[in-house]
Amino acid sequence: MRRIGRKRIGGLLAMVLLCSCTGRTTTEPFVQRVSLTQPVALDGETTRTYSGIVRAAHEVSLGFKTAGQIARIHVKEGDYVRRGQLLAELDDADYRLAVEALQIQYDQLRDEVARTRQLFEQQSVSANDYEKACAGLRQLGVQLQVNRNKLNYTKLHAPTDGYVQAVNFSPAEMVDAGTAFATLLDVSCMEVEVDIPAVEYLRRDRFTHFACRAAGIADEIPLRLSGLPPKADGNQLYHLTLDFAAQPDRQLTAGMNVEVRITESDTTRRRGFALPLGAIFLEGDTPSVWVFGADSTVRRRAVVLDNTDAEGRAVVREGLDGSEQIVRAGVSALEEGEKVRVVEVPSQTNVGGLL
Repeated sequence: MRRIGRKRIGGLLAMVLLCSCTGRTTTEPFVQRVSLTQPVALDGETTRTYSGIVRAAHEVSLGFKTAGQIARIHVKEGDYVRRGQLLAELDDADYRLAVEALQIQYDQLRDEVARTRQLFEQQSVSANDYEKACAGLRQLGVQLQVNRNKLNYTKLHAPTDGYVQAVNFSPAEMVDAGTAFATLLDVSCMEVEVDIPAVEYLRRDRFTHFACRAAGIADEIPLRLSGLPPKADGNQLYHLTLDFAAQPDRQLTAGMNVEVRITESDTTRRRGFALPLGAIFLEGDTPSVWVFGADSTVRRRAVVLDNTDAEGRAVVREGLDGSEQIVRAGVSALEEGEKVRVVEVPSQTNVGGLL
């Protein structure tokens, strides 16, 4: 029994030694993984954003140029109409009769003048009588044209493209000449209105570019300055009016809210570089960044900040020359001289990894 026990113990020891030799593991040092970004050079311009609203440049009050009874209305409120489209008609029976009566008189007098001319050429009628006949014909022709105009005035046409905002009468009602029959919202020329603070108004000479963005429209829409009266309202805001530099998108409608971007030159501001806010950390009270070196190590570099830009990025005024590669995330876990591994983060919508 003792001999068997010794054999078993020896076998177990051999197995333990064999396992310890074949199962040996090696430990490798942990390497931080980081993503990088590059400083973006800033020019001497500043962009500020304000809330604005799209408005029709004109609201046209439409009315008949002659009085009468409304016979037909061809549009209703909210309809989109084209320039020259027929909107409404008056009862034109009396106007037609007036034109017909004058046309008969004019034709008769024209024949008489023609006969008088033959007599004048034969020297059977004095020159004075012939001139009176010609003057009477011209006078009657003017009256005839006036009545034809009144007949045409019984039809109301749209003077421009736009939306019918209001119709103030119904068929069979009487209207006077010049009474506002309807209101047309002229969309052939729209504008953007925005209120800016007094501090922005004082910098108006440095405005260089205007644009706006609207919900549902991907592209930025360029604008141009139309008016900026030198008068503030009760809230010390100045009313800025902007025209569209080109024909605006049909999706833009009067009353739509837009984001207005005003760019101005800033000659007093020192140029710098923009970095994501996550790339900045504090070493004591000193703003700093980690600069990635050619040997894959990171070195701390102190920088001087100048607030943020319009896109929410940190503006570095001093400490960078633009050629550095900067650690953009996980900066609090790094140490001076630590070796790191770069992780590429491809993105189609965040070109340059700035956000």
